[in-house]
Amino acid sequence: MTWFEALILGLVQGLTEFLPVSSSGHLEIGKVLLNVAVKEDLTFTVLVHFATVLSTITVFFKEIRILTAGLFAFKWNEETRYVARILISMIPVLIVGVLFREEVESLFSGNLILVGSALLVTALLLISTQLVKAGEKKIPFLDAFLMGIAQAVATIPGISRSGATISTGLLLKNDRSEVARFSFLMVLLPIIGAALLDILSFTSPAESGGIAATSLVTGFLAAYISGYLACRWMINLVKKGNLYWFAIYCAIVGIAAIIFA
Repeated sequence: MTWFEALILGLVQGLTEFLPVSSSGHLEIGKVLLNVAVKEDLTFTVLVHFATVLSTITVFFKEIRILTAGLFAFKWNEETRYVARILISMIPVLIVGVLFREEVESLFSGNLILVGSALLVTALLLISTQLVKAGEKKIPFLDAFLMGIAQAVATIPGISRSGATISTGLLLKNDRSEVARFSFLMVLLPIIGAALLDILSFTSPAESGGIAATSLVTGFLAAYISGYLACRWMINLVKKGNLYWFAIYCAIVGIAAIIFA
């Protein structure tokens, strides 16, 4: 993987991680178009996902600091309840990550028919949010778990994580601002955990696919900067309810991926 390919894929990851168009699906399409070796997938994918985690922390630093302070007050306060809901939302993706890790990894093989079909599912999810009236709930525990199930399903490349979780939250009549905030915060620990597991799974540099350090750094920085900008943009879009354009985009890209497969 050259530094230019890493730059393009890093930008794709950062921009599409927070926009409801499936970052993993676009990474798969990008790797096919750039002819990047499949063996290099996991290391680079986890790295750029970790970069977007850092961009999320940057955007929500104030909220994270407040939640942390409230949690370590060791009281059943609003912050502790919020963190508890985040932990509950992690249960489905944790099960998938522990029990079906190899099966999930096998999906990242440049299968454009799978990616295209999944993008069409994402389009349907986004369209569905336009058919319901916005609610005012603050995401109860059950809704947090259901959003967690949506996040677990989004391990399939082409199913947008933010699209699936935000659509689920909105369909359950939760407040738009709360849904956007919760959707981005609930992904932090799962991605950090996935990155740590990936690092621990490597016993020699050869197993990483031999990607040059320059390419890794380039991809990381590109994903971080573009992810920061996309995250702030997406928060405003969810508040305004303007998700149908992304549904149209996902449908077009999904159909194109199936055709060119």
